[in-house]
Amino acid sequence: MEYISVTQYAEKYGISERTARNYCATGKIDGSFLTGKTWNIPADAPLPRKGKQRISPLLQRLKEEKESKLKGGIYHRTQIDLTYNSNHIEGSRLTKEQTRHIFETNTLGITAKSTRIDDIMETVNHFRCIDYIIDHATDKITEAQLKQLHLILKTNTSDSRKSWFAIGDYKRLPNEVGGEETVKPENVSKHIKNLLAEYNALKEVQFDDILNFHVQFERIHPFQDGNGRVGRLLMFWQCLQSGHVPFIITEELRLFYYRGLQKWGQINGYLRDTCLTAQDQYRLLLNYFKIKY
Repeated sequence: MEYISVTQYAEKYGISERTARNYCATGKIDGSFLTGKTWNIPADAPLPRKGKQRISPLLQRLKEEKESKLKGGIYHRTQIDLTYNSNHIEGSRLTKEQTRHIFETNTLGITAKSTRIDDIMETVNHFRCIDYIIDHATDKITEAQLKQLHLILKTNTSDSRKSWFAIGDYKRLPNEVGGEETVKPENVSKHIKNLLAEYNALKEVQFDDILNFHVQFERIHPFQDGNGRVGRLLMFWQCLQSGHVPFIITEELRLFYYRGLQKWGQINGYLRDTCLTAQDQYRLLLNYFKIKY
C-alpha cells in the first residue's frame, strides 16, 4: 500500500496540517500509523465525515440501480438525459437515441452519417463521471475530485494526445468563455482553493449557493476544455449532497442558461429561474418513479 505524509494529505483535501494530524491522533483515518513522530497515511484514505451523512431517497435509489444494473429506472434515465444534454450543449453531434444505444449496448448502432470518435468517447466517459458522482455523492468536494472528473471525461480523446493539453489538471494556456477573459493559468489553483473553501464552509447549502459556485467555476474556467460539462456535473453532485432536487440543463434551456451565467451578479433571477424550470422537469421524473424528495 502507498502512504503519504500529513502535509500531502492536508494539501489533497484542502485542510490544515494540524487538522490532519488531529484526525490521525484520534483514529479518524483508518490505516494511519506513526513512525517515530511522523504519521503515515494511506494514499487512498478519504476525508473523515462529520456526523451522520444524510442519504436522500434519490441517492439511495441511484446507488441501488447502479449496483444492480437496472434498466428503465431513474439511474438509467439520468445517465442518458444528463449525458446527452450536457454533451449536446458543447457541440456533440450524437442524437439522444445514439446516446441511449451506447449506454444500453456499449455500441453506436447503425448510423447514416460519419461520427466523431471524440463524441463517442466523451459520451462513454460522461457515463463514468456520473457513476463517480453517485459513488462519492456524500464526500466533501476537493481539488483532487475536480481534476478526477476532468480526467475521466477526457481520457482517450484527441485532447489527451495533445502535449499542451493537461487532462486531469488545470489549463496551461489562457482561454476565454463567451468572449470574456478567464483566470490566468498561474492563478487557477488559488482561485479554486478559495472557491472550495468558501463553499465547504457553508453550514447549510442553499440553492443559490450551488448556482453561485457554478458561475464562479465557469468564470475561472480552470481546465483547457470540458469546463461546462464538469461544472454541470458538479451542480448535480452538489444537489445530491445537499438534499436539493437535481436538475439537467436541456437543449431547450441552453440560451437561457447562457444568459443566466452572463448576468449573474446583476440579475440573478435569470439563472435561478432557468435552473428551477429544469428542476421542475426532473421532479416530474421523481414523481413518475415514486421517489420522495
